[in-house]
Amino acid sequence: MNSAEPIRVLLVDDDPLVRAGLSFMLGGAPDIEIVGQAGDGSEVPALVAETRPDIVLMDIRMPDVDGLAATETLRARPDAPEVIVLTTFHADEQVLRALRAGAAGFVLKDTAPAEIVEAVRRVASGAPVLSPTVTRQLITRATGPDPQQDRRARARDRLADREREVAVAVGRGAANAEIAAELYMSVATVKAHVSRILAKLGLNNRVQIALLTHDAGLLDD
Repeated sequence: MNSAEPIRVLLVDDDPLVRAGLSFMLGGAPDIEIVGQAGDGSEVPALVAETRPDIVLMDIRMPDVDGLAATETLRARPDAPEVIVLTTFHADEQVLRALRAGAAGFVLKDTAPAEIVEAVRRVASGAPVLSPTVTRQLITRATGPDPQQDRRARARDRLADREREVAVAVGRGAANAEIAAELYMSVATVKAHVSRILAKLGLNNRVQIALLTHDAGLLDD
């Protein structure tokens, strides 16, 4: 996205007061534009097609189609916007399901307003966002027994050395510019490595790379 253009955000929450608060909070930032609002996940596909947001701020609990199902459907589409899950839950299988479906971030509703604004900016820049209070719990759940053993093996066996270094840096939460400086490569080269990692491991985004580096024990090497 051109840095001169505002970050286009779609708000999805069944509580109109929450939507109003988020709209006031985010709309006050000069680099963020609220392009639409929805009260249920069932409204998301049509609104995304109509408003073409960069980021969808998605509640989990909604009456008809919840945020998890909406995230899975949305992220399966080509050129899908990024999704930040905004919820009152601290950590559970629902949150992990959202991340594995392709959500780029997870932020608690009681997060300070300035931090929610910054989370939108970070995700727009390509960096994943997880609330610090729940990151460790999510990682613990992610590394438990699951059907993704083959992906963990591929993470260790199929990545070239440079790709593995980039994957580890992503797992530590580093942004592209930080990885480029650390590994003495251009930002464009970092992006190319990230794209190859996603393709080789059958992943959706950087959050899934981060989870998988923990799964595979690459951060311990």
